[in-house]
Amino acid sequence: QVQLVESGGGLVQPGGSLGLSCAASGRIFSRYRMGWYRQAPGKQRELVATITSGGSTNYADFVKGRFTISRDNAKNTVYLQTNSLKPEDTAVYYCKVESEVFAHLVYWGQGTQVTVSS
Repeated sequence: QVQLVESGGGLVQPGGSLGLSCAASGRIFSRYRMGWYRQAPGKQRELVATITSGGSTNYADFVKGRFTISRDNAKNTVYLQTNSLKPEDTAVYYCKVESEVFAHLVYWGQGTQVTVSS
């Protein structure tokens, strides 16, 4: 099993920044993709950004140029730096870790609330 612990959410004013982190522990597989997803009230969960074991990144169009995903393999941790936040970025942000070899090995964090409001 893999456990994911997220941190860094909170309340921020429009235009502000927050840094999210997600630490993985347990039976970490050798090659895994890490990512962030979000779910706003009444909406489906959507991809925000992902990063592969090799460091390749993928971003949703609505965060390009504002959010940056990174990872520290030594700490099994993925980060999401969010800048220029907008009220529409308000959502619960979830961390996801999945094996790049075995498709059934997928784990989700418990989520962290990000609220953008004045």
